[in-house]
Amino acid sequence: MKTPAFPYRASLTPIAAALLTMHAGLALAQTGGDVMLPRVDVIGGAEKLPNIAGAGQILDHKDLEASHVFTVNEALRKVPGVHARDEEGFGLRPNIGMRGLNPTRSTKITLLEDGIPLAYAPYGDNASYYHPQVDRYERIEVLKGAGSMLFGPQTIGGVINYITPNPTQQFGGFVQGVVGNRDYVNGKINLSGKGLLFDYSRKQGDGARDNMEHALDDLNLKYVAPLGGNQALTLRANHYREDSTITYSGLTQAEFDKLGARYNPFKNDKFEARRSGLSATHEYEFGASMTLLTNVYWSQFDRDWWRQASNSQDSQCGGAFNTARLAGTTVNPDTCNSVQGRLRSYTSWGVEPRLAIAHKMGELQVGVKAHFEEQNRRQINGSSPTSRIGTMVEDNLRQTDAYSAFVSNRFDIGQFGITPILRYETISGERTNRLTGQNGSSKVSEALPGIGVTWNPSPTLTVFTSLHKGFAPPRVEDLIGGTGTVTDVDPEKSNNFEFGLRGQPMAGVTVQAAYFRTDYDNLIAVGSIAGGSTPLSQGKALFEGLELGTQAEMKNGLFGRLAYTWLPTATQSEAFRRVDTQAVIGVTGMRQPYAPKQTLTAAAGYALGPFRGEIEAQYVGKQFSDFANTVTPTTDGQKGEIAAYTVWNASLNYRFDKSLSGFVTAKNLTDKTYIVDRTRGIQVGMPRLVQVGAKYAF
Repeated sequence: MKTPAFPYRASLTPIAAALLTMHAGLALAQTGGDVMLPRVDVIGGAEKLPNIAGAGQILDHKDLEASHVFTVNEALRKVPGVHARDEEGFGLRPNIGMRGLNPTRSTKITLLEDGIPLAYAPYGDNASYYHPQVDRYERIEVLKGAGSMLFGPQTIGGVINYITPNPTQQFGGFVQGVVGNRDYVNGKINLSGKGLLFDYSRKQGDGARDNMEHALDDLNLKYVAPLGGNQALTLRANHYREDSTITYSGLTQAEFDKLGARYNPFKNDKFEARRSGLSATHEYEFGASMTLLTNVYWSQFDRDWWRQASNSQDSQCGGAFNTARLAGTTVNPDTCNSVQGRLRSYTSWGVEPRLAIAHKMGELQVGVKAHFEEQNRRQINGSSPTSRIGTMVEDNLRQTDAYSAFVSNRFDIGQFGITPILRYETISGERTNRLTGQNGSSKVSEALPGIGVTWNPSPTLTVFTSLHKGFAPPRVEDLIGGTGTVTDVDPEKSNNFEFGLRGQPMAGVTVQAAYFRTDYDNLIAVGSIAGGSTPLSQGKALFEGLELGTQAEMKNGLFGRLAYTWLPTATQSEAFRRVDTQAVIGVTGMRQPYAPKQTLTAAAGYALGPFRGEIEAQYVGKQFSDFANTVTPTTDGQKGEIAAYTVWNASLNYRFDKSLSGFVTAKNLTDKTYIVDRTRGIQVGMPRLVQVGAKYAF
């Protein structure tokens, strides 16, 4: 009899449930007092920045609300060093990269919500097919450098932490309604009082191409209870639903040229997703100098994607169908008696206590985490365009157990802060093919050192530098094949260095600038030359550049902001090798795909009394779509240079009284047509969106 590889897995879910129940009981047993919210920040308030040995930026509520960002991608473009690439136009499947790292599916960064993992499988499959709408969040924290080692597991690109609103003791809230072209409707209600927050939004509208429609429901509950004078508890529950008509396939080059950027024949493709999450955060203060914060969390994500094509050269609908697409001739998907159901289910849970001890020379932080994932992946091939049954061709179970620990100690010596950090990760993965019974397992462990230094020569200036070992685990499906065979795939490892400064040179003006260098010992590249799923390759790469961010608010009502990234180096410093055959891929010195040399977001505006208006430009430089740096587009649209583009946005806000406000926004003001992605064929950015909304607060 085979010994289970994960003997404790079955007992952990009840334990987590028991902890949540215990915390809920404590919360219900306490009443009265002010809310003492357990801290779940990555950075915290602006007052914390002098102690942060790395580039960090906070997008606060005012930043997000005044510009009425449509997607999280639009919001993150306001942060230097971040490249957020659109896909379907609604920001439903974000592609977020930092400092030149490939943004596809946001696999190179750590995503958190209130300090808790947001990705459905951050260790076993760190791809984002789910992302809450930006409306849910009150502010966004972005942290790079050695400070990201306190989180993980992705410690190369950086950390993004989305912060949900805090509940209040006094009853209040708001309702908001927005309408616009492309059948856009968005309604939101936010109620808060007695430490309880109720937040619900409904959003629907058309996507970037024909036959793309989205309907989203997002519910977020938060309850904060003080448990006496030295402890507090936060309970969260959220549920997200998406029903979309959306294709996975991009356009061929001929379809784009002859039939237009918005063309999409795949009216039968459907995407349905459900995500539920529960978490508890308990904070206990042991006197004035010691705090223990414990997170317990669980999430379930189910995704069904029924599609007739996976990319622009997929021939599952037959050779004649594919030939017509490559020639730019319209096709009828109802004549294609084939559909693939890519059915996925992910469960993640874990517990993470973090201890902070203030001492005479600084602060000690220690944390451990036990995290567990289970992936159920199936594929059903149907025999009609709208089939929801058929032949099971894939049915496998993927499991991941991950344990991590970190210790960090900041030593304050005069104007200097010196913070050595050590993180340890050990990750076990297992894959079982339920169709054949074949099974395999693998394990990865890594110790990661780092150090950060800050110098504060004045209250308005911080100079910072950091050096740390970056790490990202390989996916379970890359480590273990469908037959149980273990492939020798090393984790991603890098040496990361940054040097920068931030300060306030004058009243109302803040500036942050940073130089960064990411030297990969081993970079995992999915796809040998193009953006496909196989084969897997590994090699050395170097990323080097500068970031500049500034904000200004003048007493005369003028304001502005700028986020600029210059990335002169994003190259393969050594030829990659295929993991399966060890064949050399001869593209040494080529630029990494989806790594524009320059990105810029700049805005200027004027605020006077109840009026506030701004105009914003978002510029993205030219990009390559493959590792070979192909310039001339291929017929399937999956390779070729992506031209630089600039998108203009504008917003007008007016407050009628303390309760009622209204706004008008225009995204892509000039209605520019531009390509954002070629991974599976040509994907284009959203056309012009004009929206009108009103908000009533009480």
